[in-house]
Amino acid sequence: MEARIGSYPRLRIESGGRTVVSPAGGVLLVETVRKAGLATAISAALMPWRKPGAVHDPDKVLLDVAMAVALGGDCLADAGMLRAEPAVFGPVASDPTISRLIDTLAASDEKALAAVRAARAGARARVWTLAGERTPDADGAVTVDLDGVLVVAHSDKEDAAPTWKRTYGHPLMGFVDHGPGGTGEPVAALLRPGNAGSNTADDHVTTTQLALTQLPKEYRRGRRTLIRTGSTGGTHTFVAWLTQRGRWLSYSVDMTVTEQIHSHVLKVPASAWTPAVETGGGIRDGAWVAELTGDVLTGWPKGMRLIVRKERPHPGAQLRITDADGLGLTCFATNATNLPIAELELRHRLRARAEDRIRNARATGLRNLPLHSTAHNRIWLETVQIALDLLAWMPMLALTGTARLWEPRRLRFRLFTAAGQLVTTGRRRILHLARYWPWTGVNTDALNQLALLPNPD
Repeated sequence: MEARIGSYPRLRIESGGRTVVSPAGGVLLVETVRKAGLATAISAALMPWRKPGAVHDPDKVLLDVAMAVALGGDCLADAGMLRAEPAVFGPVASDPTISRLIDTLAASDEKALAAVRAARAGARARVWTLAGERTPDADGAVTVDLDGVLVVAHSDKEDAAPTWKRTYGHPLMGFVDHGPGGTGEPVAALLRPGNAGSNTADDHVTTTQLALTQLPKEYRRGRRTLIRTGSTGGTHTFVAWLTQRGRWLSYSVDMTVTEQIHSHVLKVPASAWTPAVETGGGIRDGAWVAELTGDVLTGWPKGMRLIVRKERPHPGAQLRITDADGLGLTCFATNATNLPIAELELRHRLRARAEDRIRNARATGLRNLPLHSTAHNRIWLETVQIALDLLAWMPMLALTGTARLWEPRRLRFRLFTAAGQLVTTGRRRILHLARYWPWTGVNTDALNQLALLPNPD
């Protein structure tokens, strides 16, 4: 008779371990900060807020909070996770010191935010240069997706107000799309009251301005930069701003199917409909696209094109009153002329990747807004963006294959949480990662790749 195997082994637990390091994989983030020159850039930017005789520099304090968020933290106190491992993360400020810095930066509000954003933009330009062919602009163009993020607040915080979905908090964010070979990185975040309008043109303009200042200078104007939004950006004011003389940005914006658009769709002859396509080049089953012309474009900026898609509804989908002949209708506007309408529609449909960026943001510090005042939560939101930057830059610089596509949760479970042992030999300190961990090879290969990159001047 075979012996029964227990579900879990029985262990004796002791607290005497001295050289055990957890999470040892967090060294990937430390090396990414170093190679990106982010610490140097933020240090220079926050110099006006450094108090004489301070033990902890503001840049180190802010980056420690950002790394804690990248590792899964969701409040300032989670920096304690780094404080417990000084061999990997260095000296980490106490909770009161961290809170005092956030108070100081929040008191200056826009000045501190502008300083941190400028530092992030400089580091981003360096990272894109280091990334080479894996950079988001490898094809000579950049795509920025704008979308709102609903954030739940469980207490009465400043500017908390019910949204149309009965939640609280409504930041408008912008993400650079890395395409099918990567993920994406945040370039703008505008914290707004919870009851802010979803299609407020001024907020879309402000968010786009923030996004453009994060891009390399050659992409801050011109058709090589594509702005994609949902129907919340489909306003006359915002579209006109995008195409203003001297700006000339490309756009691809969802449009609400109005009665006028619906009536034009019914007049489109069957011969004018083109089969929609998929990313692999194949035909999208049960979907067709066509371009609308005529008075439906009256009042909109010159050069705007209106493209509509009709598609058989998926099982369980409900049709709207504006749908026609049992087919669902969607519509978007663009000023692009360099691609067939089927490819333009596919490019716009890929805006759905922004939903992945939002999901990752919620899993990286945007589950809620942990501070009370709006000024403090703006600093928190900027810190979350730094964390998301690191989670996008590290794979872009160091990972290959399918690992390049891993989202934050998978990076944490497979890479960052890896255990290690710190060994001191002479003047050298060596971190041994657990040999049995299935992804130790991915960790070491990534660290070797980062080591090959030049250090900032």
